[in-house]
Amino acid sequence: MEDRYNVECCDLIHAHEEVVERLQGTMPGEDTLYDLTELFRIFADSTRVRILYVLEVSEMCVCDLAVVLGMTQSAISHQLRALKNARLVKARRDGKTVFYSLADQHVKTILDQGLEHISE
Repeated sequence: MEDRYNVECCDLIHAHEEVVERLQGTMPGEDTLYDLTELFRIFADSTRVRILYVLEVSEMCVCDLAVVLGMTQSAISHQLRALKNARLVKARRDGKTVFYSLADQHVKTILDQGLEHISE
């Protein structure tokens, strides 16, 4: 049977109690799930994903990112602020220049696994 959203559904409505009980004890808390949702929301913007992919190759300053991505420095700075607040990028100052890079290996893993998933 399919519902109005074209998703297959069970013919008989019932819960499998052992599965439900097991999952209820292992589900992350609402605060954790909210934080995870916010993390994925950051990845929902193609400009931010482009910045992350560039930073996977090399650390760069805002000026370099603007040239590579064909954007204004202001637009890049705005997106970097969101990425930094989400702890996906980090900054390093060298004199008057601030260089950005991926915050850690987890960010590269998320990008690589996402790309692998859509390529299958």
